[in-house]
Amino acid sequence: MPKITQRLNTRLMPLIVGVLVLVQLIEPFKGWQILLVGLAGAWFLGYLWARSLARSLRLTREIRFGWAQVGDRLIERFTLENIGRLRALWVEVADHSSLPWYQPNRVVYIEGDRSIRWFNEAVCAHRGLFRLGPISMRTGDPFGLYTVDLEYPLSIPLLVMPPVLPLPTIEVAAGGRPGEGRTKTDDLERTVSVSHVREYQLNDQWRWIHWPTSARRQSLYVRSFDGAPAGDWWLVLDMHREVHIGLGQDSTEEHQVILAASLADRGIRSGRAVGLVAANEELIWLPPRGGEGQRWQILYSLAQVDLGDRPLGDLLTRMGPSLGRNTSLVIVTPSVDSKWIQALIPLIDRGVIPTVLLLNPRTFGGSSEPVEIQSSLINLGVTYYLISRDLLEDTTTRFDEPDKMSGIHEPVRETWEVIL
Repeated sequence: MPKITQRLNTRLMPLIVGVLVLVQLIEPFKGWQILLVGLAGAWFLGYLWARSLARSLRLTREIRFGWAQVGDRLIERFTLENIGRLRALWVEVADHSSLPWYQPNRVVYIEGDRSIRWFNEAVCAHRGLFRLGPISMRTGDPFGLYTVDLEYPLSIPLLVMPPVLPLPTIEVAAGGRPGEGRTKTDDLERTVSVSHVREYQLNDQWRWIHWPTSARRQSLYVRSFDGAPAGDWWLVLDMHREVHIGLGQDSTEEHQVILAASLADRGIRSGRAVGLVAANEELIWLPPRGGEGQRWQILYSLAQVDLGDRPLGDLLTRMGPSLGRNTSLVIVTPSVDSKWIQALIPLIDRGVIPTVLLLNPRTFGGSSEPVEIQSSLINLGVTYYLISRDLLEDTTTRFDEPDKMSGIHEPVRETWEVIL
């Protein structure tokens, strides 16, 4: 239920009525009497009108989903209902959501015993955890004497996750114990043991489809077989603020997060155990696991990760005791400082298999080329990819000025969640 406040806009009306009462008592005059009755009547009628609107107006707010990805459209449906007989000549709806560039504010007119409905739509341009709401309404009587405020304090979280993109040019160096690697395609091996099911991929054979799961989930799923076990992936993000450049979607920070999200998604969907390590104000430490739950947990963490003060070298040193032999370590960084290489050497000596995704600062507006880093990685025999700004440019959308569309119209038949 909303918190309702009804207030008188000015004290001039009570003052005038009081003066007219006093004058009429001291020196009765028909003109004073008519003026007194008119003003007092308007005052009383304005009070009753405002009180009626306070009790009659109802606002409902609905959303299709409680999460989104960068680039998705947020769609909300608002329904304003007036269950009383008196019309509201104006109703100001003000939203206080934290989602950037999203302000579904509106001023509407509504008759008595009527309802109106409108949609608000905007592009989710930034990853993060935001809140939809609270929301407030303001209205008043036709004479402008009273203002009614209705406050809806409820708000709900909206998670905007980074986009997941195909990365065909990037392959993670295989880890795993000696003899481990990709599952062989031998048919005899595939009949040994079924570990779980996963989504159908183009190179899968039809006889591997698990029909009960496909029918239940209304999408094709295939049986995943236990062959040679695969090594775990550890994704490490360099969130040290001193090494990142660029602003918004064109920054090394955002490209780094997109790369991590896309690799995590690809790894988990291919049946691998994927973990995530990053450090901003707090340490994000997700040990490698498989399954949809781990995928969502990684995307949830990446949606909120921010820049911090911990260098990549310190993070690698702290990770050392947790990394097993032949673990696949994926490092994503724009750093041109070779100090973190010194922290990587002991891990390589222990048998960790690193892959480095090196964002080229020059393509993001920087002045340095990672030549020294590349030379060091080559000498160590480490697989690396030099990531330029245009690698993701063709598959991401710029949202510097996201378009917004809204209007009062009838909805299509869809499932909506009432949040207000």
